[in-house]
Amino acid sequence: MPTAPILITGASQRVGLHCAERLLDDGHPVIISYRSEREGLERLRERGALTLFADFSDEAGILAFIAVLKKHTDALRAIVHNASSWQADTPGQEAQAFAQMVSVHMLAPYLINLHCADLLHASPQADIVHISDDVARKGSSKHIAYCATKAGLDSLTLSFAAKYAPRIKVNGIAPALLMFNEDDDAAYRAKTLAKSAMGIEPGPQVVYQSLRYLMDNPYVTGTTLTVNGGRHVK
Repeated sequence: MPTAPILITGASQRVGLHCAERLLDDGHPVIISYRSEREGLERLRERGALTLFADFSDEAGILAFIAVLKKHTDALRAIVHNASSWQADTPGQEAQAFAQMVSVHMLAPYLINLHCADLLHASPQADIVHISDDVARKGSSKHIAYCATKAGLDSLTLSFAAKYAPRIKVNGIAPALLMFNEDDDAAYRAKTLAKSAMGIEPGPQVVYQSLRYLMDNPYVTGTTLTVNGGRHVK
C-alpha cells in the first residue's frame, strides 16, 4: 500500500523547504503549501512534490486551501504546520498585525486539523506537528503579538493531542535560532549565539531530526520539543 503524503505548510524556503527535501530523500510523498513563488519550489516540483498556493491570512483563504487539498489526496500521513508570519508591534498597525498572525499561527492549524482529520484517519499512522517558537516559553517585550500567537499554537498542541488520541499523535517543535540571514552582521550574530548554552547556528536539520523523532516514536503525544541549544539554562 503506498504511503500517504505528508503535508508541510509554508515550505517554499528555509526550514520548511529543508524538511520537504529530506522527506523526499527518505521516500515520502510530499505536499507543500506556499504563499510566494520562490526558487526552491521548482526543485520540489522536479522531484515530484505537489505544491499548492495558500493564503492563510483569513478564514476564506484557509478553507479554500483545504478544499483544493482534498481534491488532490484522500489521505495524509502527517500534517506539519510550518507556515509562519513575523510582524512587528508597529504603532498604529497593532491590531492588523495581531489578527494576521492569529490567522496564520492559530486559525489555520485549528481549521486544517479539524477539517483534515478524515485524511489522517485514512492513514495507518498519523501525526500532526506544530512548529512553534522557543520565545513563547518566556514571552517577548519586543514582539508581543508574535509571541502570544505562537503560545496559542502550543495550546492547540495540547488540546488536539487530547482530542485525537490515540489514533493521531499531536506534538510541537519549538526552535530558537536555527539559521542566520545573509545580511545579519557579525555583532548581531555574536550576541545571538551567546544567548544559548551551545553557542552554535545549528541549521534546519535539527528541526527535521525532531520531526522524524516525533513521527517515528509511537508513545509521544501532547509534547512540544524545545530545540533551543540550552537557552533556558543560560
